[in-house]
Amino acid sequence: MTASWPGADEDALAAAADADQRADLLAHATGEPLHVGNEFAEIVVRRVQTRNGARLLVESPSSGQWVSLCPLELEALTWQGTATFSAMIGNPFGPLVSEDGGAE
Repeated sequence: MTASWPGADEDALAAAADADQRADLLAHATGEPLHVGNEFAEIVVRRVQTRNGARLLVESPSSGQWVSLCPLELEALTWQGTATFSAMIGNPFGPLVSEDGGAE
């Protein structure tokens, strides 16, 4: 017996596309991965080369979550204050804003 829910097929397709994208990024990694961690979290950061330039692939081994960030997205992190990061930590695995631009 397998679990099923409305949208399960779409979720499976999205997961497969994400896995393909991650595999493609990993195939273009340069240099050694950087492991950073403490008692609360661990991440692995890799520089990856894409057709649009270099990006950082940031992965959480414990959750399997990952994100690929361009230089402008990384610079945007420097514009944030402590409250932004506290809000992100306070809402794990959820966005700060919805995909349509509204606040969550």
